[in-house]
Amino acid sequence: MIEYRTRFPVDDAQLSSLHALAFGHPDEVQPWAVRLARHALTWVGAFSNDLLVGFVQVCWDGGAHAFVLDTAVHPSYGRQGIGKELVRVAAEEAKVAGCEWLHVDYEPHLADFYVKACGFSPTEAALLKLR
Repeated sequence: MIEYRTRFPVDDAQLSSLHALAFGHPDEVQPWAVRLARHALTWVGAFSNDLLVGFVQVCWDGGAHAFVLDTAVHPSYGRQGIGKELVRVAAEEAKVAGCEWLHVDYEPHLADFYVKACGFSPTEAALLKLR
């Protein structure tokens, strides 16, 4: 059974490990708790017992627009609807906070997830690499 928790106390090592597994990069501990407290409207974790198996955060502009970031599911827990439920809970939290729009940027291979599974409308966007 998976339990979804919003604004849960973040363990930097645990979240860094999940993020590394989900995105395939080196497992380096990042200051997640500080970042989330400073920049996020909310965040949602999916837990199997006390093991963090999924995560998403929502940042915002302080007004009508919120942004989905870092949607991650542990590879061993994939294809069980966890990512979709994380995004659904995050969207509800943004709506309750008064946001009117929820944005997400994604790579082409994730279009089915965000558009078909989560209900986002595809839009054009642009990206500027700064580093």
